[in-house]
Order: sequence, then structure tokens, then C-alpha cells
Amino acid sequence: MPGIVSYGAYLPYWRLQRSAIGQSLGSGGGKGARSVASYDEDSTSMGVESGRVALATAPDGYRPALVAFATTAPAYADKTNATAIHAALDLADEIPAFDTVGAIRSGFGAALLAQAAGGLAVLADVRTGRPGSADEASGGDGAVTLAFGDGNEIVEVLGSASVTAEFTDRWRTPGESFSQVWEERFGEHAYVPLAEQAVTQAQKATGLALADVDHVIVTGPHTRAVKAASRVIGARPETLVDDLANEVGNTGTAHWALMLADVLDRAEPNQTIAVVLLADGCDVWLLRTTDLLPTRRQPVSVRQRIASTRDDLSYAQFLTWRGFLHREPPRRPEPDRPAAPPSARSERWKYAFTGTRDSTGFVYLPPSRVSLTTGEIDHMEEVRMADVKATIATFTVDRLAFSLSPPVVAAIIDFDGGGRFQCELTDVDPDNVKIGDRVEMTFRRLYTSGGVHNYFWKAKPITVTPDGGGR
Repeated sequence: MPGIVSYGAYLPYWRLQRSAIGQSLGSGGGKGARSVASYDEDSTSMGVESGRVALATAPDGYRPALVAFATTAPAYADKTNATAIHAALDLADEIPAFDTVGAIRSGFGAALLAQAAGGLAVLADVRTGRPGSADEASGGDGAVTLAFGDGNEIVEVLGSASVTAEFTDRWRTPGESFSQVWEERFGEHAYVPLAEQAVTQAQKATGLALADVDHVIVTGPHTRAVKAASRVIGARPETLVDDLANEVGNTGTAHWALMLADVLDRAEPNQTIAVVLLADGCDVWLLRTTDLLPTRRQPVSVRQRIASTRDDLSYAQFLTWRGFLHREPPRRPEPDRPAAPPSARSERWKYAFTGTRDSTGFVYLPPSRVSLTTGEIDHMEEVRMADVKATIATFTVDRLAFSLSPPVVAAIIDFDGGGRFQCELTDVDPDNVKIGDRVEMTFRRLYTSGGVHNYFWKAKPITVTPDGGGR
């Protein structure tokens, strides 16, 4: 049975203090903070970022059999969103990519599909609620990718169980920007028996009791039901995993995998992990770490990512990014809709961020067919630059350019090993950016026009390193 060979988590740079909600509206909010996708991020772009981490730590020669993308907030309907992730990760054309979207439980379905095939399960969500609601305050944005394969596993799948039931506890009709929730006591009444049933089935199938499990993850969109189920499934209280609610919020489709990534960041070899997801039924996974885990953890842990975020986002800015507050834009023409034919012709550049290198080692960005140094034509080597670090050579701060989050910081960056490129900086403080700062590339949504999302690459400061230090 294929197991997990690598994993990668991504959390946005911004967090919103819940107290800012109450200060603005006079009610709502609470303690702690929630993660917030920036104005240029969505579930697709965050999925790419988590996928890059998972592939970077995968075994040498790893080739996923498919990509399964799950979210409750897809950037497109009708069009497959997973294809953009596939292209940005520079995967081979023959590897299929599918969406499993629409519900929080879809994330577990994507994982089961990826496990069976030995592929990538990409789970990402942007959680939105009515202003002042509990959903708004308790939600969170983030992404996790789990890479599955048969051999070289860092986590073995011992067994699983699922119980499905039809009841209306949470719903959102297509086109609405927030969900509606039935009374919390009903969620507790519906979910607790399902959790007991699924856990019992998983224990019988594996011979492993939850009382003997080292780390127990219990999660779902209903806090009350999760707490009640945690008390009755037989897990020892000290083994229950922190749900990250105070620092991040509930990231919906991705949340059980985010909690799993947090466990894998610190778990020891040969420890057991139980995952219990309460969403439209109950899904249970029983896992065991292997001796390979310490050698293949993600380079930056979930806790390090949380520590490197900014939590001073204003509530007005949050509402603007979410589309609930329509503010006067800069008095500049809005960008044109990206055209499909040139986007298709330049897919390798636009999505995989692939340049060219001539025989002298000179790197061309965008890619070129002709060498300026030797005059050679069509004798260039393709080179992927998405994972190459760079240094800011010069920059400018534009306070008039069209943006949902002005000012725009544009920079010319020099890549390690060659290559110069002009691009926009993101997740940056305009007052603190300086020449010589180190940056890395990140996949973002430049803008949306005519219903078409213009995805491309920006640079962002390196705020945290694998050793836990800053830039």
C-alpha cells in the first residue's frame, strides 16, 4: 500500500488579529489570529507553493502518477484548477491532474485518490465568512501537499475507515461567498456516533487501539462536535494534537493535513498517528512513521512558518482583499484580460518559470531562441528558475500603479548563478526593502480581468530559513 514519501505546508505571510474584528464592528472576533491569503493569492497559488515544498523533499527520481487538487474555494468553475498547479510544478504532460472540489471532505477524498495511484494530494483553502461571524474569525487560509509513493515512505498507512451520512449541518449555494451553519448542538448530535463507528472500524481493521496511538488528530468545521468526539473515541488526552486554532484558524479542506504536517515536523520514527476528520460523515486514517522521517522533513516547519508571519493586517484591508469592501482604485486603466493563445504558447515561461541558457552560461529571462553572445539560434538549454534564490539589484516604489494593495514595489533581481529579471515584490514592507535583500520566487495571481486569472511569478523576501533564522 503506497504511503507518504514527502509533505509540504504553506501558510500565507499575513495574519489577522481577531480583536481587530471586534474593534471595527463592535462585536465578533475573539482572541488569537487567523491566517489570511494575500490579495494576490488564491487556493491555486497556495497549492503550488505547498507542492513545491513536497517535491523538493521527495525521494530522488520521484514521479507522481497524478495530481488531485481539493478546495472549497476554486478559482474557476468548469475549468480544471489542478492544471495550473500541474504546469507551475513543471510536471510531465502525461501526468493527469484532477479537481476534487466543493466540500471540506474533498481533501480526504483527494488523499485517498493520490494514495491509490501514488500521486500528489494538493489541499488548499481560502476560508471566508460573513463579516462579524464565527466563520470569519475562526477560519484560516493555507495549503498542504502530500506526496504518495510505494517505497521510501516516511509514513506508512496502516488502515482507514469511512462512514458517510446525509444531513445538513453546513451549506453554501454556488455563488455565495459565505456558508450557513445549523445550530452547533445538532452537529454534536450527528457527528459523535459517526466518529465512534468509524474509529471502531479502523481499530478492528488494524488491531491498533486509539488508546495506544502516539498522536491523535481530530478536526472538522464544527468545534463543538470535534471536542465531543475527542472525549469519546478512546484517545488519551495527552495525545490529542493542537488544532492550531489560536495561531492559524481552521483551514478547511487542508486543515487535517496541516495538523498532520505539524506532527510530522516533530514526530519520532515508529510512532503512530490517527487522523479523524468530521465532515459529512467521518474518515479515519491510522498511520505509522518510519526511520526515513527525520531525513525528509519539510525544510521549514509549520511552527516556523507561523513565527515568520505578520499579524498586523487591518480589518479594512482584509475586507478589501475578500471583496466585501469595494474601495476606490488608483486612477489608472484596469489591466486587459489575459488572452488564451499567447498564454498557451508561453506556458513553460508563464507557469513553470523556465528561461534559457546559452553555451556561455548566460541566462535569458524571458527565454530567448537567439544567443546575444554567440549568435546561435535554437541551441539554448532550458533552465527552471522558480527555485533559484536571488538578490535585489535595485527597486522602486510605485504608489500610482493599479493594485488591491498599493503601493507596488517593483525590483530588478539577480539570480544566483546568472540571470537578471524585473518583477513585482510581494509580502514586502515598502519602507524596509533595500538593495541587497535576498528574495525567492513565489507563484501568484497578478490580477483578474474579464473572469480570467493572470497567474505568474513574483519575488518575496526570504523571511525564514531551514535553520529557523531570518533573512
